[in-house]
Amino acid sequence: MELMEEWTAGESLRKHALSVACCCEAYARIEAGRLGLDADATAELVDLYGATGLLHDFDYEKHPSLEEHPFVGVAYLKEHGWPEVMLHAILAHADYSGVGRDSHLDKALFACDELSGFLTACALVKPTKSILDVEVAGVKKKMKDKPFARAVKREDITGGAELLGLSVEEHVGNCLRAMQAEADLLGLRGLPAVQA
Repeated sequence: MELMEEWTAGESLRKHALSVACCCEAYARIEAGRLGLDADATAELVDLYGATGLLHDFDYEKHPSLEEHPFVGVAYLKEHGWPEVMLHAILAHADYSGVGRDSHLDKALFACDELSGFLTACALVKPTKSILDVEVAGVKKKMKDKPFARAVKREDITGGAELLGLSVEEHVGNCLRAMQAEADLLGLRGLPAVQA
């Protein structure tokens, strides 16, 4: 968290990193269950996935070009001893890096990146501005609305679900529940109720 905040001043990019981390942690728990990991191994996996989500774009503000992001950040992380599996996933989340999405972490990071931003946009257009009021069916409907959150690549959302072996509905549901559980941290609890 400290490293992400040191490199990332903008509130929007910080919230994006937190959102991706929440979603990646949810997939770490799912994968840990699939693998039958004990509590300690599960906690390690959740930490790894969460840190990867937090740091996947940490160099973007200072190095936004395709030539630099995420390469500058990965070089820094490598120099400071961060795990190779994390570095690989961060590189693999960028289509243009030439790094394949091989591990479950690679796939989860890619799958969560665009979707977390889309879910945030879905929350912010609600009258309450709350992720708690977002539903899977509404997200699917918004995905068909091309002008809505037009910068979000729908094919990355559907492709991410496919990489994880899930339907789009399952993937959206997993990430939506993860972000709803952390609504306060993400600043997506919504507007305070108006007193009558």
